[in-house]
Amino acid sequence: MEYLCRKYLRLGYSTEAVVLDAEDSLAAMGPCKLLTSLVLSMCCHVLYATAWSVNNFLMTGPKAYLTYASSVQVGAQCGIQECKHQFAWDRWNCPESALQLSTHGLRSATRETSFVHAISAAGVMYTLTKNCSMGDFDNCGCDDSNIGQIGGRGWIWGGCSDNVKFGEKMSKQFVDALENGHDSRAAVNLHNNEAGRLAIKATMKRACKCHGVSGSCSVQTCWMQLSDFRDIGNYLKVKHDQAQKLEMDKRRMRSGNSADNRGAIADVFSSIARTELIYLEESPDYCTKNKSLGLQGTEGRECLQGENNLSQWEKKSCRRLCHECGLRVEERRIEIVSSCNCKFHWCCTVKCERCTQVVTKYYCGRRERVRRPQNSTRKSGRRPRVQRS
Repeated sequence: MEYLCRKYLRLGYSTEAVVLDAEDSLAAMGPCKLLTSLVLSMCCHVLYATAWSVNNFLMTGPKAYLTYASSVQVGAQCGIQECKHQFAWDRWNCPESALQLSTHGLRSATRETSFVHAISAAGVMYTLTKNCSMGDFDNCGCDDSNIGQIGGRGWIWGGCSDNVKFGEKMSKQFVDALENGHDSRAAVNLHNNEAGRLAIKATMKRACKCHGVSGSCSVQTCWMQLSDFRDIGNYLKVKHDQAQKLEMDKRRMRSGNSADNRGAIADVFSSIARTELIYLEESPDYCTKNKSLGLQGTEGRECLQGENNLSQWEKKSCRRLCHECGLRVEERRIEIVSSCNCKFHWCCTVKCERCTQVVTKYYCGRRERVRRPQNSTRKSGRRPRVQRS
């Protein structure tokens, strides 16, 4: 995931190229349902809900949003990949179905979907901020608002601080546009979106450079920069584990009065910090397969591993994952046939051998029921009688 983000962020593409290729990139977003919702919903929102003049529409409407489409795409993908990493060893492992259900269709508001909203908003803001600071957009650059000011003892503000204000603003316009309702679920989703963006700010770190004669470092210039996205994922995973369930006043919500609804929502949210994740509904049983909710269950699920065998920590996590759902760890040896020892022959063919490799994989499987041998003799304190002829 980190490689994907960094590889994209280092591309020095021009905004004109992004605009020209935007329609193609939108069409190629199929695998990422969440991303498709983000971009298309925002474009439709601009097209149909905004009464701008033609000139302003061309300058700040779809063309401007398509300029950021590639950043939004990569940001959403980074969020999804980080979600999968954080929950790789949990019963709920951030499946694609959860990403679809969180944006349209069944609008659940569980502890897990709170993380999906937060990490998605954070991913979009993170990539937009990075691209802005690197000069990939014409209308923004480094945050130089504090340059030259004294920051503390022995250091002043300088360098190129990451422009989180721009990233936050654009992320709001893209991600929050998905929530057009006024009910408690929409309010919860918007709150979790903001918590994800605040996680970006909370994890920022100060970087400094020394100045002075012969490396004396008598004065430092410092700037604020984004942390690795993995640090943000770790931060939000802790928030997920500490997420708070909201208890709404059902009588006021059922009254049908929109003012009462807004009042009930405002009263509950007044006691919740903006940095905390919140949810409305208890999570379903992720051990059991449920087609209506798009849950595959844990039976038959493979314990993830890299190129090497499972580490001790991974084996322990695999056992915990399976045992929590009443399953056992099942070891399978699988033959994998692949091309190897490829050689180039003049001219111009490449010939390869077919190599077979046996790999060990681990799955969650059903426990085998142990059948007790039938004993015709009833248990008693006395020995059975022996007949003698």
